[in-house]
Amino acid sequence: MNQTSPLTASKSRALAGAGWMVLAGIAFAILNVITQWLTMKLAFPSASAAFWQYAFALLFSLPFLKKVGLSAMRTSYPWRHAVRVALASFGVLAWVAGLASVPIWQAIALVMTSPFFIILGARLFLGERVGTARWAATAVGFIGAMIILQPWSDAFTWAALLPILSALLWGASSLITKSLTGIERPETITVWLLVLLTPINGGLALAADFAIPTGMTLVLFVLAGLLTVMAQYFLTLAYTVADATYVQPFDDLKLPLNVLAGWLFFGYAPAGYLWLGAFLILGASIFIMQNEMKRERAGG
Repeated sequence: MNQTSPLTASKSRALAGAGWMVLAGIAFAILNVITQWLTMKLAFPSASAAFWQYAFALLFSLPFLKKVGLSAMRTSYPWRHAVRVALASFGVLAWVAGLASVPIWQAIALVMTSPFFIILGARLFLGERVGTARWAATAVGFIGAMIILQPWSDAFTWAALLPILSALLWGASSLITKSLTGIERPETITVWLLVLLTPINGGLALAADFAIPTGMTLVLFVLAGLLTVMAQYFLTLAYTVADATYVQPFDDLKLPLNVLAGWLFFGYAPAGYLWLGAFLILGASIFIMQNEMKRERAGG
């Protein structure tokens, strides 16, 4: 009779978690290329691009919605869910608009500042204690962002701030999600996001120049919707089979993956200062993660 030792099982789950996280990163990199191609190369309006991407993602998510049922939306906190999804929607809009304006490598490096906004928000709105180490790591991360942005340079444009705006909005949405995880079921949190994200994006698109995709743009949006669902599913699998603290560093592979994608499809050649800024952001993120692990062990 064959038996799997706990050590072998642990290694297998760790390998699977890393694999799913890398696949999620690849899916997101391809998705970013498609989004930038649609908005920058084909000049498709950013707000409409965000709407169609998530509309098709909702279509591909219908089997999940059918499985859990809309009854999962029952909640005592509807406004908290609505605000959370609205912030996520504006974050999506800022991200897509950013991809229409700046190279992929710059956008992805700047959006990695999201954890620092979450730390600031946790201190200001959730009353969490932020120690000297986390404040220092946050400061280092923002220095890295400034090195990448170079607001003192003649080449700086205000559009370069859009990825940081999306990081801020997604960070705020994550804080509300964090406040809901202790009082709501995971299915409720997920279904509210799926059901509300598309109509809110639709309203934002209607307020701008609403456009309907045809021909190749339609095909690309269908692919973008499918990749959105696949990437989120891969992330879920990664966090399901392995500890979040283990798989999180593999999420940071999204930077080199997107740099490679930008170079292959758009010929973007990142300048040397990108790597310095990215190193500071990445190093600060990893430091914060390791610091949180130590705090959890101490608390346990």
